[in-house]
Amino acid sequence: MHLSPSARAALVGAVAAALLPLAVPAHAAGEDTGPSVGAAVAAKRPKSLVIGIDGATFATFDKAKMPRVKGLMAAGMTATGNLYANPMAPTSSGPGWSTIATGAWPDKHKVVDNTFTGARYDLYPDYATRLEGADPTLDTLVVGTWGPIPATVFGPAVDTRLGGVSDADTTATAVSRLRDTDADAAFVHLDDVDAAGHASGTGTQAYLNALATADTEIGRILDAVTSRPTYADEDWQIMVTADHGHTPTGGHGGNTPGERQTFVIAKGAGFAPGSVRNDVKITDIAPTVLSHFGVAPDPAWQLDGRAIGTLVPDAFDALRPSLKSRVDELALPAALKGWTTTAPAGWTVDNSAMPSGGVTEWRGWSFATDEFWTNAALGQGRETNVRARDVFAVADSDEWDDKAHGAGQFDSTLVGPALAVTGGASATVTYATNYKVDGPQTGDVYISFDGGPRQLLRSYRTDRNAYEKLTVAVPAGATTARLSFRYTGTNSAFWTIDQVALTS
Repeated sequence: MHLSPSARAALVGAVAAALLPLAVPAHAAGEDTGPSVGAAVAAKRPKSLVIGIDGATFATFDKAKMPRVKGLMAAGMTATGNLYANPMAPTSSGPGWSTIATGAWPDKHKVVDNTFTGARYDLYPDYATRLEGADPTLDTLVVGTWGPIPATVFGPAVDTRLGGVSDADTTATAVSRLRDTDADAAFVHLDDVDAAGHASGTGTQAYLNALATADTEIGRILDAVTSRPTYADEDWQIMVTADHGHTPTGGHGGNTPGERQTFVIAKGAGFAPGSVRNDVKITDIAPTVLSHFGVAPDPAWQLDGRAIGTLVPDAFDALRPSLKSRVDELALPAALKGWTTTAPAGWTVDNSAMPSGGVTEWRGWSFATDEFWTNAALGQGRETNVRARDVFAVADSDEWDDKAHGAGQFDSTLVGPALAVTGGASATVTYATNYKVDGPQTGDVYISFDGGPRQLLRSYRTDRNAYEKLTVAVPAGATTARLSFRYTGTNSAFWTIDQVALTS
């Protein structure tokens, strides 16, 4: 619903007046009653702007003249991350923008190309549609040069969906709307960088010039926001992102680092100036916008993304400063650091059943980044490990087997720390996993209480890429529980584990 500023002000005032008598119940002496209605009414109004630069390759930003984007980076957070590739989906615009808009990966929203055949926007609608469902008085706006952005990716519930015949036209429309209307949540799509990538590749001055032009257009859009007469009373959250990158010679859709790398630049409350993160994904954009407007994602939505402010590093992420460069994986850059077999504090790796030898990096459970592990061998499904964040645990019998080793199969167990539980209650185990089969292998999750025998909690024998949530009964009197993950394989595939948690 689109209300004029005067109508919206009247509505807010009426709601506040209606609620005021209900906001002053009796309280015990000394009890914190929380913020008053007056304080809530006086708070700045949330506003959101997401700008998408189609085909923008982050690795080229240092070479390009982009003062406005780099200014956002200096004033806020910068995070790089990697996309999927086939067999989940190619690095194309349809899957990329759908992932950004919905907060779900392609294996859920089902957009796997630019035809949008089979799209499940009914199950995974865009974030602006969800905002409209939560509060129809919000004014939502989408302006995009690429036609499917306003016509398909963002649905009909959005108040205003406009196409641009060029990025200059899109920018002019966005400037007008942001400056002169009461837009609350806006998405703006620019396309010319992608066209330059296709025409000449990222290794050309033409591509850098296209980035510079996009930066100028972004500057105009940002200036439209700050020139609003109500800007001082508004709480703007601004994010810039991309749907995919390009190759140096031009084109995308494949699984190379230049095509898969994307980014999230965010400025606003909660984003420390000049901060850099390794655990943010493009799926986090949608829930971050929703959170900014006070909309908590329903677990039934099954979003893959999380509001960035709620992300907490896990024990594996703490290993990043100690990660090492290659030993046997000689196809990787010599300076790239991204693996270790040293477990984090409280965790252990039991390799007592492992044969000697094999590829050093993958002998037993290892801890790695996507940049290191996936690029060790492209095109074998590792690109689907999108639900892991930052550093994750991986058991990879396929890569380990690429070097001579002693007789026997890969057999390693990752053992977690003892965690507190409440006896007689139930406990919930959660983790992200990607289990891929390509030959004889097993994956089993166990739990033990107070150092007792292991109990089988979950077995994997077929492909599984998901966030798991398992419930287990805690024996009466038990005070601690310990999880373990055993993987065996004979030149088969892999198993990744991340974000392991147990609550009781």
